Amino acid sequence: MSEEDPRILELRAMREKTRQGGGEKRTARQHAKGKLTARERIALLLDPNTFQELEPFIVQRADHLDSSDDPYLGDGVVTGSGKINGRTVYLYAQDFTIMGGSLGEMQSRKITRVMDLAVQGGCPIIGLIDSGGARIQEGVRSLGGYAEIFRRNAQYSGVVPQISLILGPCAGGAAYSPAVTDMIIMVDKQSYMFLTGPEVIKSVTGEVVDFESLGGAEVHLAVSGIAHLTTRTEQDALATCRSVIGYLPSNNVENPPFENTGDDPERMEESLNHLVPANPATPYSMHEAIEKIVDTGSFLELQSRYACNAIVGLARLGGNSVGIVSQEPNILAGIVDIDAADKIARFVRFCDCYNLPIITFIDSPGFLPGVDQEHRGIIRHGAKILYAYAEATVPKVSVVTRKAYGGAYVVLSSKYMGTDVTFAWPSAEIAVMGPEGAANILYRKQIDAAEDPEAERANLTEEYRKRFLNPYAAAQAGYIDDVIEPRETRSKIITALSAIRDKSVSTLPRKHGNMPV
Repeated sequence: MSEEDPRILELRAMREKTRQGGGEKRTARQHAKGKLTARERIALLLDPNTFQELEPFIVQRADHLDSSDDPYLGDGVVTGSGKINGRTVYLYAQDFTIMGGSLGEMQSRKITRVMDLAVQGGCPIIGLIDSGGARIQEGVRSLGGYAEIFRRNAQYSGVVPQISLILGPCAGGAAYSPAVTDMIIMVDKQSYMFLTGPEVIKSVTGEVVDFESLGGAEVHLAVSGIAHLTTRTEQDALATCRSVIGYLPSNNVENPPFENTGDDPERMEESLNHLVPANPATPYSMHEAIEKIVDTGSFLELQSRYACNAIVGLARLGGNSVGIVSQEPNILAGIVDIDAADKIARFVRFCDCYNLPIITFIDSPGFLPGVDQEHRGIIRHGAKILYAYAEATVPKVSVVTRKAYGGAYVVLSSKYMGTDVTFAWPSAEIAVMGPEGAANILYRKQIDAAEDPEAERANLTEEYRKRFLNPYAAAQAGYIDDVIEPRETRSKIITALSAIRDKSVSTLPRKHGNMPV
């Protein structure tokens, strides 16, 4: 038996060194925190034996304060490509065991390299983020490295899906990269994002706060709205990322993948006929309606704890991926406020980027009134919704389930905002405003002159409701394509999507529009 070539042995030793990351002690500390290493995360995220690593032998520049005769191979990030459910993705995973995963010049070069390759190949980009931020000892080079990443995040937005998994710290300027990506997944009690840490805040403002309360997963899911999804463990986060990828195309010129869910497209849900109460002031669950209409178990709600009066999420109808937009009558009667407007507008644009048909369920009495909302710019924020819907060229179907009043009706995927097919349930109320307000304005003199003004107001309000607040008045005017039984909604939407799936829209030539932000 011939002796092994020493060059082969050297290569094997170098490979083993790259796999060791920061060494056994630092790996043990990572595990002691309940965290996985970068390579362990990649193994769970990707299909088995599909990872192709790139640039594993890169090392940090040797002219900074921590220069060493034995630098860490890989410079604190593992990059490459692999497959998720047989589809190619590119990814980078920061290695906290090497210099806290901090970003330097060479690490940024590795990350931007896979980002460029992803776009050239039309594949999603996934970032597994676990980093202490910029590598201070590299000075402006580390800042320049972040700038290179940020620029690509912006330029590649809407070209290929970009997903960020926050699996540890993501502090300072580093937080801007995931903020530009399409989706952020965080882990409870493990990941956090903020621009300035607790110590800086204390020194500047005197406020005392800990990492979790400042920028933990729950804060960003329920308060800031930055996180789209949170999970209990990072294993769950990686599984969730695989699920999200399953709804999305690989790039902006592909259609989303089809998945046979086994759910009958013609399935009728009789309970939907009894969902909306006869009393228009009584709430009901729009979540229940959505779950019964889409393919069973396919609804993945995003930003579920933020602006809960609005609902956005991914689902499948007849096996095809769609985006769901709605209001929740159980929360603030489904009224649209500033946060709900931002949530809806961003999601509509996300769907339009990646060829996801948009299904909108409408039950909203309008925009939230009040001095605070007006002063904070509800006009500007509400305009984001109309801009997003008007700009979107993907197939759009809307269903008015109950209240569709005033500006909220107009901007929420109404027919003449460019929606392809509009349905209404028999319970739909489509009008400029609610019946009480309309009667007070239209019949003010008649009410004031009556012997019993309150009784007269009630009679005229009911008369207005019967005459105008029904779907047939809107259908007669051509603003509704069809009035349907609620139980028919699933099959009607699937049939409509089949008819309009190949729609083509020519837009006016321009560099880009000027959306109110």
